[in-house]
Amino acid sequence: MKREETIDHNIRIAWHGISRIYNQQAAKYGGSMSIGFALLSIHGDEGTPTTKIGPLMGLEPRSLSRLLKSMEEKKLIKRVSDKNDKRTVRIMLTNEGKKRRELSKEIVLRFNEAVREEIPEQKLKVFFEVVQGINQLVEKNNILRRVNV
Repeated sequence: MKREETIDHNIRIAWHGISRIYNQQAAKYGGSMSIGFALLSIHGDEGTPTTKIGPLMGLEPRSLSRLLKSMEEKKLIKRVSDKNDKRTVRIMLTNEGKKRRELSKEIVLRFNEAVREEIPEQKLKVFFEVVQGINQLVEKNNILRRVNV
């Protein structure tokens, strides 16, 4: 099987292209795709516990710590003790963080609109079904057990 015929190669190439577009847009504002994704993962008014952000983004704790530190240095977020549970730290958006969150949201919406203008709805429906099926297989975490490697 040629590399171009493998499922993972095509997903990786598509994601690489998408992330390049997002990073180019984010760079105009001194950010990155990761920062934009984090901003979209943080609740605008109530903030989000630090323990919830990593799983939402699929990040390991070390990577999340570096990302949050960078966002703090850029004054996009602040850490606040939870009112009900002082052991919990919530990540809150600053005013600048809220502005950047809206900008990130706009960029994502524009990307999706552009794709929807070019790809028929029926094909997108099949795409979502296929991606959800792949995600379910991956979640089972035993997808490669079927193959003797």
